[in-house]
Amino acid sequence: MDEMEEELKCPVCGSFFREPIILPCSHNICLACARNILVQTPDAESPQSSRASGSGVSDYDYLDLDKMSLYSEADSGYGSYGGFVSAPTTPCQKSPNGVRVFPPTVPQPPPQQQQHLLPHPSSLPPIPRNSCITCPQCHRSLILDERGLRGFPKNRVLEGVVDRYQQSKAAALKCQLCEKSPKEATVMCEQCDVFYCDPCRLRCHPPRGPLAKHRLVPPAQGRISRRASPRKISTCTEHELENLSMYCVQCKTPVCYQCLEEGKHGTHEVKALGAMWKLHKTQLSQALNGLSDRATEAKEFLVQLRNMVQHIQENGVEFEACLVAQCDALIEALNRRRAQLLAQVNKEHEHKLKVVRDQISHCTVKLRQTTGLMEYCLEVIKENDPSGFLQISDALIRRVHMTEGQWGKGTLTPRMTSDFDLTLDSGPLLQTIHQLDFVQMKVPAAPMLQLEECCTQNNSATLSWKQPPLSNIAVDGYILELDDGSGGPFREVYVGTETICTVDGLHFNSTYKSRVKAFNASGVGQYSKTLIMQTSEAGLPPCDIQSIGTVAWFTFDPASAHPDIVFSNDNLTVSCNSYDDRVVMSNSAFSRGVHYWEMTVDRYDNHPDPAFGIARGDVLKDVMLGKDDKAWAMYVDNNRSWFMHNNSHTNRTDGGIAKGSTIGVLLDFTRGILIFLINDEQQGPVAFESLEGTYYPAISLNRNVQVTLHTGLPIPDFYTPGEADPTGSVC
Repeated sequence: MDEMEEELKCPVCGSFFREPIILPCSHNICLACARNILVQTPDAESPQSSRASGSGVSDYDYLDLDKMSLYSEADSGYGSYGGFVSAPTTPCQKSPNGVRVFPPTVPQPPPQQQQHLLPHPSSLPPIPRNSCITCPQCHRSLILDERGLRGFPKNRVLEGVVDRYQQSKAAALKCQLCEKSPKEATVMCEQCDVFYCDPCRLRCHPPRGPLAKHRLVPPAQGRISRRASPRKISTCTEHELENLSMYCVQCKTPVCYQCLEEGKHGTHEVKALGAMWKLHKTQLSQALNGLSDRATEAKEFLVQLRNMVQHIQENGVEFEACLVAQCDALIEALNRRRAQLLAQVNKEHEHKLKVVRDQISHCTVKLRQTTGLMEYCLEVIKENDPSGFLQISDALIRRVHMTEGQWGKGTLTPRMTSDFDLTLDSGPLLQTIHQLDFVQMKVPAAPMLQLEECCTQNNSATLSWKQPPLSNIAVDGYILELDDGSGGPFREVYVGTETICTVDGLHFNSTYKSRVKAFNASGVGQYSKTLIMQTSEAGLPPCDIQSIGTVAWFTFDPASAHPDIVFSNDNLTVSCNSYDDRVVMSNSAFSRGVHYWEMTVDRYDNHPDPAFGIARGDVLKDVMLGKDDKAWAMYVDNNRSWFMHNNSHTNRTDGGIAKGSTIGVLLDFTRGILIFLINDEQQGPVAFESLEGTYYPAISLNRNVQVTLHTGLPIPDFYTPGEADPTGSVC
């Protein structure tokens, strides 16, 4: 009930509706509030009002909202009840809902007393001509006619709903006969229409005499019965003495008989008020059923959203923890690498120091030896003994030259530079860090099978699926799996990006299980729910001679046919635009059971050679059927026929075809044979044997032939599956 309260409040005053009226836009407003928001339009800019008063074209003429904006609140000149305001510059006020209200110049009582002091509409001043009112909800504006606000119908239904709502929200019912501090009522007399407490009931309503027949009910039940007051008889707004008894379908409003005789509704379609009342109640109830379903869905959706809030919070905390852990791992790895690089720098540093120190030690020793030699030679030079000097001079000279040679090139050159040749290239890592962002690292969610689009036809199955709503995980493709129709293991039948797939060549009368999963660079997601599909019935087992074979219905397939093939008669009749042979297959394939179908020759000109038989799905489409190793066929002219497979011709048989001839094809997988018939008689021996796999019914023809296919036929009476004689003819 609390949700309904907003529907019961006036958009101007924000309080419960009092004497609500219905505007032409179907919105409601209090009668007093309607007077508060009246605006007078200038005569010069109200051609609509003069047109409305001069002709009966329309009761209400809507103004342009841009024109209405020219009339400011200060220039309107009207008070709360339609009277003129002495000072046209009086500022306007705003209601609780933001609607402009023009205050009267007379003193006003306190707000809490205004609803009790509102004057009766008949005692209010007349509304000036050319007055205009703007709906506070949809902002549509309209000119009032000479009737003013009395021209708007009262919403008695809304008024009654408001009264009942206010009564339901009131406090506990009190006794109506207590003199001081009324006690809570315990019963209500339906005949007296009075609420009693227990003492007052014993004192004023004893259960004897005429009062013994009165019915006392609990207060709550009495309040409900009090609400269910007799329906008031509605009167016409234009003819106050006439009751509303009819409903104008064109104007969508109740009318009286006088409106039909004298008013504008005389030429309109009218219906009985009671019938339309029941009809609209039924329509409203039906509309409410749909709205109730939407409301139920909305409640479930809100529960889902609230659960999502909790899941988002939980996932946010978990994801934040994972992010911190990943960043910490990166930082730890960087620290480990830094330690490794520092160790490498230290190693290089020690190596350089060792080389330089070794060179310093070596040079120091050599320099000491050189200095000693130099000092010795200087002392020798100081000696005055020529013979003694000459005895050692040659050796000293050679030694000095040798020592000088030892200080040759490279000896006084540093063996190691002081610079470090190591350079740390951190640019790619910095770029990678700057590019560090969230990428798709999850496998796709399980696809949802679209059951309304999944179906089977004969021995083919079509499956359709989609990603779950709100799933933004990238999908690179899908994998569709089916079992073998006998409860065996699943096998892949499709891998690709499409979301719909048709699988042909399934077994008849078999139950297949199917499922699909999605994959991306991160891996393969979960399987969808398993869908069980049943192919068309495939007849009874071969041991039942009276019900042999597969009763299958199929047509020619435009999707797999050569472009020169022309289809008609719901793809049952085919012809060709080319003089060359073109192949067309059926839309169903067979892999087991016994099958029989026929084709009638509708047109046969110039003795062509059409071919009839079976083929694999990848048969050549631009040559005669049977030219390659993918087809097994009988081609026939007007005199004879041949069997042909892989361009090998066998078993020439007399007897041809003409316009109106019927060619029958019998395919028996229980024995693996193919038999042809012309006009219900077997043509030649068994055509082909040891047939295994999946085959499509097929024919080839050119522009001189037109053929119609007939399917769903029983097995011919002459054929008894089981044994064959040595000659190959059927027993």
